[in-house]
Order: sequence, then structure tokens, then C-alpha cells
Amino acid sequence: MTITDQPARNGVDVETLFATLDAVKANPQIAAFQFRADNQWISGTNSRTTIHSFYGAMQELTHVEPRSYDADHPAVLTGQDRGSTPVEFLLHALAACLTAGLANIAAARGVRLTEVSSTVEGDIDLLGLLGLDPSVRNGFQGIRVSFRLRGDDPEALRRVLDQSMARSAVLDVITNGVPVSIEVDAG
Repeated sequence: MTITDQPARNGVDVETLFATLDAVKANPQIAAFQFRADNQWISGTNSRTTIHSFYGAMQELTHVEPRSYDADHPAVLTGQDRGSTPVEFLLHALAACLTAGLANIAAARGVRLTEVSSTVEGDIDLLGLLGLDPSVRNGFQGIRVSFRLRGDDPEALRRVLDQSMARSAVLDVITNGVPVSIEVDAG
């Protein structure tokens, strides 16, 4: 059945969503994914990340097209402001992950969405980031997410957001941490 045979709910192809869930249940090996980002320094604090290939469903895959994102610092932090700061990308990743989960879960549960918007704020103290006070952490001291959800059932919308939070990979990494290994070829 194509998407034209069964309309999407909230822009999500529900039939494909459930088919994916069933396929993963039947063969858990296809659940192993590896996402990649390749970064190149440009100058100063400016770099460019390209995202294209990834591994999933037991095969090497690519996105429809490579996508590149510039990162930089604003002038007040010695940059040229040629892109968003790396920590702003983290805030974007959190908002996008929660929103995507919310859309999928609402569609699966038959909850109609008419509006989803959010604002994510993170507080950083440069005393830690610049190494000027060892008692201040380098990263965010706190992150706040405010959602505006509209649809037919406000209580159902709250439950959908709760489930999105419970399943968000980005929220999990931020709140629980993840081991990071770094290899260097400085030859």
C-alpha cells in the first residue's frame, strides 16, 4: 500500500512506522545503526561538518544527498560567526529529536497535532569553558525545553510528550552520558 492509499497522520506514514516496528521485532539485528559526521577545520573556530553515509538495517546507506553544516563562534568568543556554535547544535538536536518522537508517537496513537513548537535554552558559564575556575563545569549548567502543543486532546498531547522524552536518544545522551573514545593521528 502506498501513502496515497492511506493518508499520513500528522505527516507520518503510520503504516510504514508499524511495518518498521514489526520488522525490528522479527529481526532485532536490523536495529543496529551507526550514524556518522565528517568534520573539516576551515579557519579559526570555523569548521564544516558533512553528514551523508550511515549504517542501518544491516547495510551501508546514504541520505538522499550530503548535508553540510558550518559551525563557528560569534565574534565575542573569538570567532567570525560563520555558523551556529557547537552547543547550539546540541540544543537543535534535542529539540528536533523530541519533536520527531512526538510526531511519530502521536501518529501511532491516533492523536491529532495541529501545532508543535519549542524553545530550548542552555546556560553556560565561560569561567568553566575557558578553564578559569575549575569548580565550574565546561558545558551547560542547565537546559530548559518549553513546548507549545496543540491538537484535539491536551491530556493525550502531554502523554505523547512524556513518551517522546522517554524514547529520545538525544535526551538520553544528555541526561545519562555516553562513553566517548577519541583516536588521534597527529603524524
